[in-house]
Amino acid sequence: MPKSKPSTIKLQVFKGREAKLNKAVFTILAHRDPQTIYDIHREVKAQRGLRQTRYVNVNKRVRALEETGYIKKTGIRKTKAGFQALTYEPTTKAYLSILLDSINLGELMRVDDATAQIILGAILHFSNR
Repeated sequence: MPKSKPSTIKLQVFKGREAKLNKAVFTILAHRDPQTIYDIHREVKAQRGLRQTRYVNVNKRVRALEETGYIKKTGIRKTKAGFQALTYEPTTKAYLSILLDSINLGELMRVDDATAQIILGAILHFSNR
């Protein structure tokens, strides 16, 4: 019998054709200091399965993620060519998305009552907005 994939929470940001690139951008920004789009593109191209990714696609993704509040501009860095480039870093929303994407629902159901009550309270608080 084939092993079933653990059930995880699938967020909108990790669905569709942009999912792989979104996850790569989040991972790069989460593990490094603020990066320019060019730096992010260079790191993305180093990953297996994303080697053919063009700069324009990374640029569009970063701008879309900024509009939706997953990443934010943090400053300006001077490039080697003498231009100024914006730097980006993930927001708390991005870190939460990464965490929720990695949660296994089977493991979540093994929490004690006190922890479950805290999680449920937080979910209800934000669902009533």
